Formats: sequence, structure tokens, C-alpha cells
Amino acid sequence: MQRLSALDRAAFAKVAATKWPGAEPVLPRLSRGANHGLLWFGAAAAMAALGGRPGRRSAARGVASLALASAAVNTVAKATVRRARPLLDAVPVMRRLRHQPFTTSFPSGHAASAAAFAAGVAFESPRLGALLAPVAASVAFSRVYTGVHYPSDVLAGAALGAGAAFAVHGLLPSRKEVPPPRAAAPALPGGEGLTVVVNAASGPPSVLASPAERLASMLPQAKVVEGTEEDDFAELLEKAAREAAERGGALGVCGGDGTVNTAAAVASRLGVPLAVFPGGTRNHLAKDLGMENFEDTARAVDEGNAAAIDLGWFSEPGGERKVFVNTFSIGPYPELVRVRERWSRRVGAWPATVLAAVHVLRTARPVRVRINGRPRSVWLVFAGNCTYRSLGPAPMHRRDLSDGLLDVRVVDGGRLARTRLMAAALTGALTRSPVYWAAPLRRLRVGMGPDGDAGAHLSFDGEVAPAPGELTIGKANSALTVYRPSVVSRPRSGWPGPARPAPGR
Repeated sequence: MQRLSALDRAAFAKVAATKWPGAEPVLPRLSRGANHGLLWFGAAAAMAALGGRPGRRSAARGVASLALASAAVNTVAKATVRRARPLLDAVPVMRRLRHQPFTTSFPSGHAASAAAFAAGVAFESPRLGALLAPVAASVAFSRVYTGVHYPSDVLAGAALGAGAAFAVHGLLPSRKEVPPPRAAAPALPGGEGLTVVVNAASGPPSVLASPAERLASMLPQAKVVEGTEEDDFAELLEKAAREAAERGGALGVCGGDGTVNTAAAVASRLGVPLAVFPGGTRNHLAKDLGMENFEDTARAVDEGNAAAIDLGWFSEPGGERKVFVNTFSIGPYPELVRVRERWSRRVGAWPATVLAAVHVLRTARPVRVRINGRPRSVWLVFAGNCTYRSLGPAPMHRRDLSDGLLDVRVVDGGRLARTRLMAAALTGALTRSPVYWAAPLRRLRVGMGPDGDAGAHLSFDGEVAPAPGELTIGKANSALTVYRPSVVSRPRSGWPGPARPAPGR
């Protein structure tokens, strides 16, 4: 240990004695600029303002990594080691900071924040991460250059910061980390053989070119069909899918999750590949496929990159199966969807969501159901098509769209249901509360019969329908071939957290 300390001090003295051309007017200012993370918060603001949705996600990931690293340094590491700062005798006066830090030396908080932010951004956008890496390295080195840290302080801080970025990434992996293509689909250069049906009523109004015009320009060989509210959209998709099958091509769809749900059902039934162009308000499936914009989908179609993904389904006994590509639920959420859709045209999507949530929280009550034969009073029965990663109890997004599982979550009602639910949600303890169950299943039976609430509604992919008296929820494994970018994935991590026994099991 003494030898390592001696080497550390020798390296510090070497840096202090060396003249670094061009460093004197830059590094002290850079070191001061990174105080309290201001440099990184400024970079995050610029990325969010100028980088669109990918820039906002990169900024959010970088800030989250920085926050975790800063908390670890200031609350644990510095209080544990309590190493004294280096003596400044050997450091030229022109390099020294005007205001010397008064905290302990090990590890370097500046180096931790710099590494955490740059690594966090790089997980979402390698290009932005590469641009930030030299700046982060310069900030870290500036702490030795100005005499406020030993080299080992900086190395430990950088390692801690990188670890924080990995931890955030483990909890919320990048959407672009998706499994590689696993299904055969034709490459369609310029969209040759592709028939795209555009739901003109989906998404925000176009400022410049309409989605149909953009697609026609981007894929000049494709056939683009624009549907309006007066058209039978299912019929348009059926006709387009049959044309695509005859030409050996693919079906394309541009719209939100409800539109994509209809297209997925048609494409799966007729055995044609599906190209999803994100044109709705939320675009959950497109995002989980790693497609942020039309260009991502067009590139996958052009190159023939595709994968086989699962579809969830539900049906009443003897009835036709209906599919869902994202989520299925029974409980207050369908009521929220209905209220939101009723108000969204008057006040806009997000204000309508807030107003609907307030309305549902004020008026909702638990629903009586039977889950796998057992009667229960529940706030929510949720089934996700494949395992969702979570932040707390809320399902966020999926890394593997072909895991063969339903992500089942149940929020129980019972005695003092509203009080218990609100207390658990406000304290962040819902996932550990007796009112919450979660488990990965392959099939689930839900009944609304004599012991259940007749007239209850269900929601699937944002669409609302009356709940039948009895239904089964299941999975169709690898049922749909869908175009997606070719990006190498990390190994599957499995269920996102400890699961409580599923009700009725």
C-alpha cells in the first residue's frame, strides 16, 4: 500500500513539474466549468434542444448516470476514505484554482461525473459519446493538473462514474440494443414490393410534408395508400397485405399502436412481413423495435433486416382470437383511455391524459374478477406481450420481443384498497406491497361472470372494448415477421425484478 501511495505521489509530482503546451489557459477553466456538473447539464440541455427525441434520451441517460455517480461519491466514498488533498507546493501558481475544494480527496467527484455522463450518453448514442469522451478525459486530467487530486483519485472516480452509467444502463437499457435479425424477409430496395397504408388520423398534424408524402419520397418504388377516418382501415390493410403477398413483398403501416395492432393481425394471418413506420403519438412497438423514425424502418426494409416477434392474444371460449402487440389490461386504465380519447381532440393528447388520470383517480373503484378461477377485487390486471423492463411498478419497454412470456401484473383491491394503493405508490413501495403481484406466465384465465363485474371494459394497444364474461390470455410465439434495424444485443437479462406469486397459481 505504501508503494502504491509513493507511486501516486510521484505521478502527481511529475504532472506538476511538466509543462503542458496550451493547457494553462484551458484546463483550469474547464475544471471550474465542471463544478456542480454545470458543464454536463449544459451539454444535456443542448442535446435535448437540438437532438430531437434521441438527443433527449441521450441527455436523460447521461444526467441519470451523473446523478447516481455523484450520490455514490458524496454520500459514501468520500466519507469512507477521507484522504487529504495534495499539497500545492509543487503546482505552479497559474494552474491553481481560485477556490480550493474543502472535501476529502478520494475519489474525484469531477472525474466520476465526467465519466458517468459521457458513458451514459454513449450507451444511447455512440457518436455523441465519442464527441464527449475527450472533454470528459480533459476534465478528469484537469483535476490532477490543477493540483486538487492525486492520479489515483481521478482513476477511481472515473471507474465509479463508468460503473454508475453501467448500473443505469442495466436498469434501463438503450432501445437500440435489440436482438439481431432472426427471420427471413425480402430486401426491398427503394420499397419495391412494399405497400404502405398510412393512417392520416394518427399522430400530430404535419407541419411540412405529410407522412404519405415523406414515405413516397423516401421509398419511391413503394405503393403508398393514405386512409382517412371515412375509410375502413382494416379493409385497406387486408387488401394491401394480399397485394404484398402476391408480389412477394411486404405490408407497411404508418400510425399509432392501435393502427399497428390491426396491421399485425392481418400480416400474421396472411404470412407477410410487416414494416412499422412510427406515425402515432406514442409508437411503443416501433420504439421497442429500435426504430425512432421513418428512416430507421426504411433502412431495415431496404436491407432486408427482420426478426420474428411474439404476439399476445385473448379470446372468449369458442370465440375468435384478438391479438395485442403491446399490452392488455382490465381495470381503471380502459376508462382512462376512453376519457382521454373523448377529450384529446378538444385539448390535445397530453392535457387529455392528465385530465383523464385525475378523473379516473377520483371516480375509479376496484373491479371484481376471477383470475385462474379465484375471485378477486383488483385495481388492475395487466398483461404485457413479452417482459417489460420497469422503473418501479410501471412497465417501461422491452428488450426481447420473442421471449414467449406474458408480463402479468395485478394490483389488488380489498379492504381500504384506495388508501393502501395510494400509500404504496407515494412511498415507492408498490412492488413490495401486498397489493401488488407480478409474474411471467404463458397463459392466464380471467372471468367476469357471476362473481365479477358485468359491463367492465378491457383495453388492448390503446383500443377499448367491453370485457366478455370469460376470456383466456395467451401467447403466439414468433408469430409475426417484422422489419427492424440490425443491432447486436446484450444477453437476455430475464425478469426485471423479484416476482411475487401470481394470483390463482
